[in-house]
Amino acid sequence: MFLIVQVCDFAQMSFSSGNWSELRMSAKTFWGILALLRIFWCLLPQTGYLHPDEFFQSPEVMAGDILDLQVYYPWEFLSNSPCRTVVFPLITSGITYWMIKSLQQLGMWSNGINSYTLLVSPRLLLTTFSFILDYSVYWLAPFWGADRWNALVLLAGSYVTLVFYTRTFTNTLEGLLFALLMVLVSPKAVGYGTDISQAKPTRSSLIGIITVAGFFNRPTFLAFALMPLLYWAVLNATTQHSIKTIANHLLKLVSSTAFTAIIFTAADTLYFTSIGSEISLYMTPFNFLCYNLNPYNLAQHGIHPRFTHFAVNGIMLFGILHILAISIGLKMLKVNIHLSWIRLHNHRPPTMLVLAKGNPTLLLLFYFVPLAFLSLFNHQEPRFLIPLILPLVLLITPQNRTLKWKPIIIIFNVLGALLFGCLHQGGLIPCLSHLEQLIHSTESLNHPAHYILLFAHTYMPPRFLLSINKRDPLVEIIDMAGTEGNTLCQTLGQLANNIACGTRETDKERTCHFFVIIPGTVRTTIQKCGVLFKNETLIFPHLTMEDPPQISFLFSEKWKSQLGLYILQIDRNEQSI
Repeated sequence: MFLIVQVCDFAQMSFSSGNWSELRMSAKTFWGILALLRIFWCLLPQTGYLHPDEFFQSPEVMAGDILDLQVYYPWEFLSNSPCRTVVFPLITSGITYWMIKSLQQLGMWSNGINSYTLLVSPRLLLTTFSFILDYSVYWLAPFWGADRWNALVLLAGSYVTLVFYTRTFTNTLEGLLFALLMVLVSPKAVGYGTDISQAKPTRSSLIGIITVAGFFNRPTFLAFALMPLLYWAVLNATTQHSIKTIANHLLKLVSSTAFTAIIFTAADTLYFTSIGSEISLYMTPFNFLCYNLNPYNLAQHGIHPRFTHFAVNGIMLFGILHILAISIGLKMLKVNIHLSWIRLHNHRPPTMLVLAKGNPTLLLLFYFVPLAFLSLFNHQEPRFLIPLILPLVLLITPQNRTLKWKPIIIIFNVLGALLFGCLHQGGLIPCLSHLEQLIHSTESLNHPAHYILLFAHTYMPPRFLLSINKRDPLVEIIDMAGTEGNTLCQTLGQLANNIACGTRETDKERTCHFFVIIPGTVRTTIQKCGVLFKNETLIFPHLTMEDPPQISFLFSEKWKSQLGLYILQIDRNEQSI
């Protein structure tokens, strides 16, 4: 927190400078500080838990496959319903876990597999990849008329970069691939001004590879890729005078697209085909589309109004920048309508000015066209929009409007980083780390016990953070999600009466430990169940929006318990149900 405040103070001094060269140097230094903050905060680590997909679409699956740990395989990675490619989990979480396993087997890191390394190692790799965004802004900013370092400060200072782009989301990879695509389709001749005949289109094969990779990662990538691909096609048609040259570009694009699709399909087929079973091709993106185009399936994940992205999620992620983009869009729309009316009135043909260097109209399309396509679906989560931070930063920086709103931008991003990076479900990861240390403690190893861990009113607990081997039957995890009080009490009563513990032959001589993990806002419900607890641990902070704390409690002596997560150990011998 102290470091963030110091960074904010530095930003105030930097932006208040009157000398442009000093301001530019300050922005460069400020970006360096924010870059170090991004790495430091990843290593700390961040305790905020944004969404179960952060874990269950990559590290949870790879920890089970590579490290042979007890995990929960989500339905998307089951062979009867494969909807996610395995390629990207393998090259992110898979590579890091393979390296840890190899070092441990070689005796170079005997204690390498623990909750911290399992959590941080994939995040550190994604944090390293996140600097693709910074490179893209540095490369693209001059073309769009933006100062490189001011744009980089705006990017690096956003809590979206600090929180979302340091996590193992498929949306994070989608944003990085979108950034690479924007770099690839942008003309190499930065200084050609409005004369597009001097533009040099980039290699078509790389564009095809990135597009297909993005599609297999998340089929929604096509919404982000649409405008860059159209821009690239029009630029090629405008600048290339030879039909043979244009055909050659298209041939390279098609061949690279087909080759990449074959590689991804082969990898997914090998992964999802069981040994000894008949081989059939697995096209995971099409399974993804079939599932999500079914309204009934989407309803199970939550239905939102179609304006949620535009009116809520955009503001939640980008704050005043989203509002400024809307303002710029309305003004540009008014100007374009006026110019179109003049051309129509004077019988003039439309021009290709939209391709000109620094034209904000095109960046508006890069930002709002994907937003519009994603708004067609009723299931709308904020993280779906995080790839849009790149065109948004490039759009806003040349307008010189951020200086006016700098205090709001700084406060918004500090609060967003603290809320989503630390507070939101922030007790669950430290809780799993605490339980992992307890289960693997010297006492537990000398006197093996059976552990039952019941989670209620929390996000899905990532099992892999407990680092329990698949062959170890001594840990049982029960996820009650948002179960109502009566059902929860009934389950507690059954478990406390030894119905589900000690029934196996291997458990009869072992002590049973039963832990209940709940947010502080639900503890009063547990107390009504008539169960006695012999030990409790409070992990702070933890904010659950599904069971938010009452405002009156936040101003009382119990405020800390309302913003905490409890680990309650049931007294199995003296419980009084």
